[in-house]
Amino acid sequence: MTITYRSFLQDQDKQLMIDLAGQFQTDHLHVVDLPYRLSSWGLDDKENVRLWFDGENLVAWAVLQSPFWGIDYACDADYQDLFKEILAWADGRARAVIGTPYERSAWFVNVFSGQESRKKDLESLGFACQSDVGEDSWSKVFMKLSPEPKLYEPPAGFTVRPLGGDVEKYVALHQSVFESKNMTIEWRGRTLQSPLYKPELDLVVESPTGELAAFCICWFNEKLSAGQVEPLGVHADYRQLGLGKVALSHGVSRLRSLGAKDIFVETDNYRNEAFNLYQSYGFEVIQDVLVYRKDYL
Repeated sequence: MTITYRSFLQDQDKQLMIDLAGQFQTDHLHVVDLPYRLSSWGLDDKENVRLWFDGENLVAWAVLQSPFWGIDYACDADYQDLFKEILAWADGRARAVIGTPYERSAWFVNVFSGQESRKKDLESLGFACQSDVGEDSWSKVFMKLSPEPKLYEPPAGFTVRPLGGDVEKYVALHQSVFESKNMTIEWRGRTLQSPLYKPELDLVVESPTGELAAFCICWFNEKLSAGQVEPLGVHADYRQLGLGKVALSHGVSRLRSLGAKDIFVETDNYRNEAFNLYQSYGFEVIQDVLVYRKDYL
């Protein structure tokens, strides 16, 4: 086995990365939503991406995802020993971007709770689990929809529609909902150009005055017959109207119509509004997700 590696070269690499993650779907948290994540500005510097090959076959990849403060990755199940190399590369890259727009004071890696080997590799490189660190403890869950979806209609005067060309309005709403400037017009515009993007799954809820009040983007992987919700949000001024459930139900309904047998979502596992929303709609926890952190500044 002769493993070679290189940085990101072209958009065609994205499909290779998505296919690898899909081939080993149960080993990875991010699979169906990768068209969204791989459109981020973290990939604007191609050195923030590394791909590992055995001959011509892609067997692993990793991305330093500054917008998410995280390290995305996928690895062929037959090449699990590469995970430690992935982490070592990410550790070096995290140090290399200090002083650049990609810098983060800390970086995070997600693993499923039962992935003991990956947990040991993380700890050996100085990453610490955040599930029990006091007030700032953090862990996540991966959830799957169980029942058939119920469709919730919006309140009088509100409408659910595809985003269309309202990219700038969406970006402003996203930034307001998540209280972050990480979402950009360029990133959002790239999602619309992804070969796996489906306009009918990119939904917004419009208020009677024409403002965007909520959004729900869903992704569909035809090969896996799977869908995922990422992201969903409601403007603070409209959070008492049930618009999150409205947007979610319309997105899920459209995923089912496309043939999605499994529909997933990732969220924090403490009892916040997002977790309660997904649970009340019928999503059930199928994996506990541990978050590992390493500080760099």
